[in-house]
Amino acid sequence: MPIVVRQRVITLMGSFCLVLGTVAGCDSDDADGEMPQDIVVTANAAGTFGTLVAAVTAADLAATLKSPGPFTVFAPTDAAFAKLPAGTVDMLLLPENKAMLQAVLKYHVVAGEVKSAQVVTLTSATTLQGSDVAITVTGSTVKVNDATVTAVDVDASNGVIHVIDTVLLPPAN
Repeated sequence: MPIVVRQRVITLMGSFCLVLGTVAGCDSDDADGEMPQDIVVTANAAGTFGTLVAAVTAADLAATLKSPGPFTVFAPTDAAFAKLPAGTVDMLLLPENKAMLQAVLKYHVVAGEVKSAQVVTLTSATTLQGSDVAITVTGSTVKVNDATVTAVDVDASNGVIHVIDTVLLPPAN
């Protein structure tokens, strides 16, 4: 791995540890030496993904994200959801908008486990929604579309979570 990429990964890993500390752990095992939980349990335990977890549940995608996977989730925080126009989250959570909510959520998920060292070498990734997200690296900043990755490699038993600061919206068909 080139030194520049290694520095980016180390910088991002440091950011992850600062943001989430031992909630999800900086190693593959938690503080008690137990293996990490699935993506949904891990996101819920972090305490900053309440809106995401509620949306995953409302969209009937929790079982998918609890399955063996593996998956890579670009997970928007509650603050990221709060940046959406007023009423957007409530509108998406309505039962009649379930298909739209599923599309938005699947646009945050990539099949397979893609750790930060690999993410920084990519220019795009195909999501479960079917469309690609663009991945750009500038200095120590990694972006997925317009979202900045703020923490990386949150291990789960069935994949990995990378934290982002903006909700990704799939392209209109």
